[in-house]
Amino acid sequence: MFDAVFFDLDGTLVDTERLAVVTGIRAFADVGHAVDEGFMHRLVGKAEPQAAEIIRSSLPGIDLAAFHAAWRLAFDGGLDNGLDLKAGAAELLEMLDHPLGLVTSTGRQGAHHKLGLAGIAHHFRTVVTFDDVRHPKPAPEPYLLAAERLGVDPARCLVFEDSDVGAEAAHLAGCVVVQVPDVAPTDGRYARHLAADLLAGARAAGVI
Repeated sequence: MFDAVFFDLDGTLVDTERLAVVTGIRAFADVGHAVDEGFMHRLVGKAEPQAAEIIRSSLPGIDLAAFHAAWRLAFDGGLDNGLDLKAGAAELLEMLDHPLGLVTSTGRQGAHHKLGLAGIAHHFRTVVTFDDVRHPKPAPEPYLLAAERLGVDPARCLVFEDSDVGAEAAHLAGCVVVQVPDVAPTDGRYARHLAADLLAGARAAGVI
């Protein structure tokens, strides 16, 4: 039924989004701006330039460089304590016999660092990062590139995503989307299957 399966990274395979929300709120406070979880949810799934636009428009005058430095320091410090996989991730990656690809809005260095910490890099035949595309999620380019690299039709690819930004990108690329929400709520408008966890989503899509 599917010729390849693609996964988002943060919030889908690795449990980083909660860390990002907590450390982001702290970093905003460090530079004199109080934000809540709802504001942080607007940044979920977005590449850094897109997130920066939201921050600038909402918080005029913010020292964005100082904020990013504080956030990166806090986030990286959290990663030093270990990086947990999302529920069912390890099992699903072992069970699938399709060619697998990773498609993330994280930069190349950060993506490969997280894959190494999580111990899952060996599962993926291709890794598409923010540095590999001109138009990141929610544009379809990242998923179209992943399909091109594996020589498969995007319409015959299954995608696992947590955010609406990523689900929209996969949907626009013509892929079948399983969405497993993480920190940000969703109505699943871009998903074929909205699931409570990765294994439930894989069962709904018929790949296990």
